[in-house]
Amino acid sequence: MDEKIEDKSEDSKKNHLIYYRSLSKIITDIETEMSQKGEPAIQEHLTSRIEAIEKDRKRIRELFPDIKKEEWDDNSS
Repeated sequence: MDEKIEDKSEDSKKNHLIYYRSLSKIITDIETEMSQKGEPAIQEHLTSRIEAIEKDRKRIRELFPDIKKEEWDDNSS
């Protein structure tokens, strides 16, 4: 099985930061949606979506371990 070589260039780093922050916003939106009463099946689905997004965020953080937590969560850009 071929292993995919990840692009770790500065452009890739910048794009991954933007994507990571957008995932953070999506999680916040899903959590807001979950706080409203809903069907258990919907709640379970939303929880599964958050778990999948968290896995992607973890993958991105591991791709760029030199980025500090504050940079990942900085929404000023």
